[in-house]
Amino acid sequence: MRENLRKNDELRPVEIIKDINPYAEGSCLIKCGKTHVLCTASVDTRLPEWLKNEEKGWISAEYALLPRATLTRVSRDKSLNSGRTHEIKRLIGRSLRAVTDLKKIKGFQILIDCDVLQADGGTRTASITGSFVALYLACQKMLHQGLIAQMPINEFVAAISCGISKGTPLLDLDYKEDSTADTDSNFVITEKGHLVEIQATAEGSPFSDEQFNILLSLAKKGIEELIQKQKQVLEILS
Repeated sequence: MRENLRKNDELRPVEIIKDINPYAEGSCLIKCGKTHVLCTASVDTRLPEWLKNEEKGWISAEYALLPRATLTRVSRDKSLNSGRTHEIKRLIGRSLRAVTDLKKIKGFQILIDCDVLQADGGTRTASITGSFVALYLACQKMLHQGLIAQMPINEFVAAISCGISKGTPLLDLDYKEDSTADTDSNFVITEKGHLVEIQATAEGSPFSDEQFNILLSLAKKGIEELIQKQKQVLEILS
């Protein structure tokens, strides 16, 4: 039985609190069960050197797990470039750029910071879902201030984990489920159902096409619910 008597296709309780940081152009605190991530979006006119002559802006991301976000203290990642951290921050950036018209933010770089305050599985997926809200709020502010002429976001995007535990497909794994799953996966999917990224690994025996398709269906269900949460907090009608 899952914690809180959760169904196999049920998300953990999700709460998104916007404008949590009064200084950032966009921010939110996202809570997915016991996983809590602070997401901020900062607008900067300093562009990466390689982008100087390009007719577009950029979105980049940083990700950090705070030392006591887990049951035991982990060392602070001072470089922010450990293998796992580097992989996750690149994933967040790719996910947000996939749904943004970078030409519409020409001359600007939007810096996303995701700080995990409390971790219980799914930190990267919560970071993507929350950072989209922060990005959207930052773009809204840029538009209202006349810094950009059009809203650059093409569609919503969110991310969710799925897995197979003892032969049973599960949506939105917590840490205990993730650590014992035979198969675990992360899906980044847009509002229109387009796939941005899939990370899937067999921790035990290989999984079949049929099992993968079940996980994909679960992920799409979860993503649809998460995007509705995003729209609710952003006060956007479906």
